[in-house]
Amino acid sequence: MKEDIGLQEQQEPHYIYVIVANDNERSLCDLEMRSLFGNQVNRSSNLLHSMIRIEPNRSPFIKQRLEVLFEGANLEEIANQVGSLELNGATFKVEAMDNDNPEEDAKLEYDQKRMLEREIGWRIRGKAEMRKPDKVFGFVQIAGRWLFGELIKGEAIWLKHNEKPRKYSTALSTRVARAVANIAVPHIKGLRVIDPCCGIGTVLVEALSMGIDIVGRELNPLAATGARANLAYFGFESEVILGDMRQITEHYDVAIIDMPYNLCSVLPMDEKLEMLQSLRSFADRAVVVTIEKIDSLIEEAGFRIKDRCTVSKGNFTRYVLVCE
Repeated sequence: MKEDIGLQEQQEPHYIYVIVANDNERSLCDLEMRSLFGNQVNRSSNLLHSMIRIEPNRSPFIKQRLEVLFEGANLEEIANQVGSLELNGATFKVEAMDNDNPEEDAKLEYDQKRMLEREIGWRIRGKAEMRKPDKVFGFVQIAGRWLFGELIKGEAIWLKHNEKPRKYSTALSTRVARAVANIAVPHIKGLRVIDPCCGIGTVLVEALSMGIDIVGRELNPLAATGARANLAYFGFESEVILGDMRQITEHYDVAIIDMPYNLCSVLPMDEKLEMLQSLRSFADRAVVVTIEKIDSLIEEAGFRIKDRCTVSKGNFTRYVLVCE
């Protein structure tokens, strides 16, 4: 029973997610969705159907989540079912959702949306509130069927983290860092995670804000100090240890590493290999971010590349590699 809205019967929960990504981040978005949900997003569609519940705030690419309550062959079937909702005094709003898949021809025009929202809304027993409703419901047509449910919208939490006091021009953006953390740790509970080259803590901040148990390590004392300052600024508590990752002896389930680089100098290949071999010794699984193609080094270090993507910004490309 779904107590908060008074349903008498509830089938096994399933969800519709609204996914939005620009061309430069599409590959990263696809990898994140494969990691979180175990299946590829249809690039011609903005919708993903899953039995897995993910909070929209976790991903920079998930804009909305519809928890499906009712289904029908047509909108009239949905309208007849929504009368069973018990809102217990809560106000509500109904929103039509877009299905952008051109293969389904299910996209609604503006006037049609408003008309259908009114048609559904007047069947719900409660007070409608357009500005700040207690609950938002949504409906959408997919594969010829209509789905109705509670609609949760994501909040761009990572944007707030752009205001950190310490910044590096070469650090990952907060959007990319958040997606990388999700790729590394799609299921949070019980995992110990490390960022062994944490820099100013961009990945640490995103991971900690999602409840991931992560610690940092950094060879550069100025960067380590900056990482601690950034964590403290946002109220997060975690270790940032000053030291070389090749000295790590503790074991971790997952590691996230943005391979160090400098625009004026390049790490020697043997040093990169030592870092990756060290990574293999203390982590079962790793997500490696690099600006170079280092597949052969990763394999020589004892990892197998399970999945990958690229992230582009202008002429600058990063490679994100999932290694086991």
